[in-house]
Amino acid sequence: MEKIKVIFMGTPNFAVPILESLIKEYNVILVVSQPDREKDRKGNLLETPIKKIAQDHNIKVFQPSKIKDEYQEIIALKPDIIITCAYGQIIPKVILDCPKYGCINVHGSLLPKLRGGAPIHHAIINGDKKTGITIMYMDQKMDAGDIISQKEILINDDDNLDSLYLKMSKLGAELLMKTIPLIISGKNSRIKQNENEVTFGYNITKEEEKIDFHKSSKNIHNLIRGLSSTPGAYCFIDNKRMKVYSSQLTDKKSSQEEGTILNIDDDGIYVSTCDNIIRLTEIKLEGKKRCTVKEFKNGINIKEYIGKVLK
Repeated sequence: MEKIKVIFMGTPNFAVPILESLIKEYNVILVVSQPDREKDRKGNLLETPIKKIAQDHNIKVFQPSKIKDEYQEIIALKPDIIITCAYGQIIPKVILDCPKYGCINVHGSLLPKLRGGAPIHHAIINGDKKTGITIMYMDQKMDAGDIISQKEILINDDDNLDSLYLKMSKLGAELLMKTIPLIISGKNSRIKQNENEVTFGYNITKEEEKIDFHKSSKNIHNLIRGLSSTPGAYCFIDNKRMKVYSSQLTDKKSSQEEGTILNIDDDGIYVSTCDNIIRLTEIKLEGKKRCTVKEFKNGINIKEYIGKVLK
């Protein structure tokens, strides 16, 4: 197959397997990523995961602050196709109209379900049993373009955000590699999305990360799974933030106020909800390191915590 000229646009780890697959098969002439914003503990800027991969392969990296105003470098390269995955900015029409084979997006849901920037988080938080990858043509509306191909994946009960991210990023790369030859040959499907079936998976707000113990234990468990390990669900104890990274459901009930700590043992912190007791198993108290509850309980007086209410 001819080495078509590809520009790739992406930022986080989720997009890494996709870029690596493209580099193996095609001529990636430019990688576009968000500006470096994350910092290490010393305050040094960290390169985006996609930028690191590009640099490892001596591919030029372009990091515009506002792609809508800084796109001439992309246009000038006259790419045959532009592939995007979790890039993080709205792509202007002048770029969408540029490539011969179009702008193609790899999206982490079965569109039209869960359009937006956090579809994998929401799939777990919603308690969905399956999700998937959609390869689609981009248009000016968010995740609303015609569908080219899709592949389902089951969400296991023990999946969290980290494990599902990893499985779906690999699935995205595999599906894209099967789909690009069809696009180039003109044999691909092009299916309009059913607007009556649209749902959204917008970026999670800080308030949405907060655990509400007035909800059911299942809803709380799904929130914890869907935010683990980044950014992490949280609650407050004695006005200190406590992040919760894993939990387990029980069939036990309590008449205590929702959020009350009922017991702490090696297996977890037992907390009342509106129905069954939930067991929190991995936490990070403000100012402390992330740890299992078994490790946490070794450094505290358990009796002082029993009866406290997590807010």
